[in-house]
Amino acid sequence: MKKEMSSFDVRALVAEMSALEGAHMDKIFQWGSGNVLFRINVSGEGKKELFFRDKKWVYMPADKPETPINPLSFATYLRKYINNALVGKTVQAGFDRVIMMDIMKADADYKLIFEMFGGGNILLVLDGKIMNCLVHKTMRDRSVRPGEEYIMPKPRFDPASSSYEEFAGVFSRSSSDLVRTLATGANLGGQYAEEICARIGIPKDTPSESMTEDWLIRAYGSMRDLVAAVAESPEPAVYYENGVAVDFSPVPLTIYGHLESKRFDTLSQAMDAYMASLAENEVETYTDPEIERIRRRGERQRETIEGYRAEAEDLKKKAEAIYTEYGKVDELLKVLGEQSAIIGWEKLRAGAMKIPYVVSIDPSKNLVAAVAGGHSVTLNYTKNIDANASDIYQRSKELSDKAKRADDALKETLDALEKKEKGLIKEKRKMASKAQPTKQFWFERYKWFITTGGKLVIAGRDAHTNDGIVKKHLKDNDVYAHADVHGAPSVILKEGRSASEAELREACIFAITQSKGWVSAVGEGSAFWVFPDQVSKTPEAGEFVPRGAFIVRGKRNYEYHIPLKMAVGEITYMNERKVMCAPVECIKDRSSKYFIIEPGRGKAGRTAAQMARELSVPEEEVSRIIPPGDSQIVSKVWHEEPEEQVRD
Repeated sequence: MKKEMSSFDVRALVAEMSALEGAHMDKIFQWGSGNVLFRINVSGEGKKELFFRDKKWVYMPADKPETPINPLSFATYLRKYINNALVGKTVQAGFDRVIMMDIMKADADYKLIFEMFGGGNILLVLDGKIMNCLVHKTMRDRSVRPGEEYIMPKPRFDPASSSYEEFAGVFSRSSSDLVRTLATGANLGGQYAEEICARIGIPKDTPSESMTEDWLIRAYGSMRDLVAAVAESPEPAVYYENGVAVDFSPVPLTIYGHLESKRFDTLSQAMDAYMASLAENEVETYTDPEIERIRRRGERQRETIEGYRAEAEDLKKKAEAIYTEYGKVDELLKVLGEQSAIIGWEKLRAGAMKIPYVVSIDPSKNLVAAVAGGHSVTLNYTKNIDANASDIYQRSKELSDKAKRADDALKETLDALEKKEKGLIKEKRKMASKAQPTKQFWFERYKWFITTGGKLVIAGRDAHTNDGIVKKHLKDNDVYAHADVHGAPSVILKEGRSASEAELREACIFAITQSKGWVSAVGEGSAFWVFPDQVSKTPEAGEFVPRGAFIVRGKRNYEYHIPLKMAVGEITYMNERKVMCAPVECIKDRSSKYFIIEPGRGKAGRTAAQMARELSVPEEEVSRIIPPGDSQIVSKVWHEEPEEQVRD
């Protein structure tokens, strides 16, 4: 399953974002650990949203996500400086996962920068300095904090603009196989590296040194075709496996030929569909943080090795280049060496900059940068040409030695990763014999059940989720239910306008049993249902509506004498085994394994533990779905046997 955007995704998205040029920034929202939404007014088209989601996705959703009333500090800061600003050009920085958007106001021209690497970030930059950023951090090669100079990530190989010679050079310096060299050295990433291998029909484990010139030409051509297709003729698609979205791409990918796919007009639409599928089929999978840390370390080491080797090779070429124009370089060094002993720095600088092939000069360090053999080479003019060449060769050798040491460190990292992964596999095998959780769905963040007619019912777990489900999930075709008990949850019966009377009563049963009525162990209670347009958060003058509460106006449709009794049992939902807590009628016709519970005087944990043990699921899965407070088992139905009475 895709976990982050690729450079190809960023390139396609930047092309789509060109539609925002000339628009005006309207409002900015921020919530959660890293969600920032930019509402933008586009002339003639109305409002559009640009969504930075979870610090790793950027796209333009079709519908505005649920946003908080009060923005957090970073959004407040951005509003102060770029509200009503004109949106200029949007570009991708090289072939990196960096988007740079020009933002113009009467008093200043800003850059809004989105970084989708290293944990993700948004930065507001003015005249090269960071004004503010979503995440403050200090790294080995750059500091990302307000007031610091904005330093671009170290340039990497650009598949969009590289020459064949540069591409072949990546392979000449690589000691890895084809797919890894394409992924890291050629900056394609694993997904597109495998795609190139599939398109040219060369095994991905082919050693780089075994690549013939013909194979390299084919790989280079395929890479350039792929980059061009993303920019010029995108065909975004989402790929599904067993009905669940596993990836998306701006162009069709050969490696996913075996999967079901769906095409979209824009990458943003594809990402929207992918995010929706993730939410609907949300599964909480365990990842060992230590393994993830070692993997990240390995990736950094690979990048460092490639960087060292590339820089060492570049220095070697520069050392050779100064000999290709021996006379010119030798004369430059002699003239500057002599003049530096006679005249001051300013005159020396002025004179040197008149020489056509001099790029820059720093008299304080006795250094001059000049073009020789097609390369810009920095030389010390107090030394002769042979001494400069020797210094450059020495730096190249030092970098090659660093690359070797880093390669040894990488091997140690890979060995440690292999051991950790083997240990995790053993642990998973041990866990396989224990009770395993069932598949998790998006609605399980709330209380939930499925009615006798197959409709979904959800309810808030606390004041925060009470607010959330009404704002996000209560639609025109739904029904809202609530118990006549203070602090009861908001309950939504999806597609409730077409629900039967039995289903409406089931929603009311759920409302009272999931309330404090269960905690108080009352024998029966009442609840009501209403239509969505009767539910409001807006109080009358002088009234106050606390978090989690709503005002209901108009006629209430009551259900009286509701017994506080529920069933917990095993059902099948969307071809998946689930354990559900629901009104008894919703369980008994679709389950041959269930318990009937009611408010009790024992400990809820013991009851949950017993049911979880017999239903072969973790105790936490049962404790999350049963009503609050103590519960006791009244009876049990097992394997279609007659009810076994538990209570005297």
